[in-house]
Amino acid sequence: MSRGFIKEGDQEEIPRVPMRAYLPEGVPNYVTKEGLEALKEELKDLEVERVKAGDNYIMVNFIDASIKLLVDRINSAVEVDLSKSKKDTVSFGAWVRYKGRVVRIVGVDEADVNKGLISFISPIAKLLMGKKAGDIIELRSSEKITVEEVSFEPMELTRIINDRPVKTSKTIERRPRRIIEEQPELRTQAQSIEEHVAIASPSKAEGPLQFVPEVNATEFLPIVNERGNIVGRAMYVELHNGNKMLHPIAHLHVINGKGETTRLYWWHVAFGDTPEKTLKRKMEETLGLSGTNPKLKRQYIRETKNEKELVYVFTVVSEEDLPMPPEEKEYMDLFAKD
Repeated sequence: MSRGFIKEGDQEEIPRVPMRAYLPEGVPNYVTKEGLEALKEELKDLEVERVKAGDNYIMVNFIDASIKLLVDRINSAVEVDLSKSKKDTVSFGAWVRYKGRVVRIVGVDEADVNKGLISFISPIAKLLMGKKAGDIIELRSSEKITVEEVSFEPMELTRIINDRPVKTSKTIERRPRRIIEEQPELRTQAQSIEEHVAIASPSKAEGPLQFVPEVNATEFLPIVNERGNIVGRAMYVELHNGNKMLHPIAHLHVINGKGETTRLYWWHVAFGDTPEKTLKRKMEETLGLSGTNPKLKRQYIRETKNEKELVYVFTVVSEEDLPMPPEEKEYMDLFAKD
């Protein structure tokens, strides 16, 4: 499991330790055998890092706090015996095929929608629980999906690579796709986390191409200090519910030959990426702009009652007819201090 690392001298203050994956109070911490082993391996890694930290008190305090959260999670783990599960019915640990996609229902710390692993507390998992092959499920969007297959033997999971669902043995489809299980409601952490993937991509239902801001409630994003150094990670939903954990975001101002701003876009910086790397990838994938070199204009901290962002403002000159961003005041306010 990935973690942020702190190098000596990177910062002066002890960083805030990111929370473990959200688990509602009173809900058992169910895990698969593999999930529990992964938690124990994570603990071993942290203990090694603790020794390497030496007398760097910032690093030591950060790791000690991380270890405490991890030990609490390990001690509360309830390993589920899958041999006792009904083989034809969806339950914890099952592999499920629907809409040609294969997912597995796992514990909250194991969940990674990009790898086809969904948390048992997620809405889609709750809808699938108790269903059998052939059963039909109706989502809140009135869309209906059919359970195609249930198995407790390993199946090839559908991974999300570069925002696209693919099988690891298949060729990656190059055309941008949008996958939406359900529309998430990101109001408070106490609410269930949606297993939702939506990429910012042009859509052309009617009229000109429209830019759709990205929302991936279960994606892990980096937590940074004010210098932009990664100090941890947290899920999208945890970063937008009032915890005020600083995370990086890229703003893009598209300017025409007259020096006028014609488009405004934004993207979250992916974990492990630099702002420039995320920006160039998203420009190509969602705007069709490639071979351009955006320039960093400035950076600043933007804070609201729900979030705290380290904003990197970039500009690029283009005369192309790019997707139209939303015109709502709420969207435009994001760029007010750029």
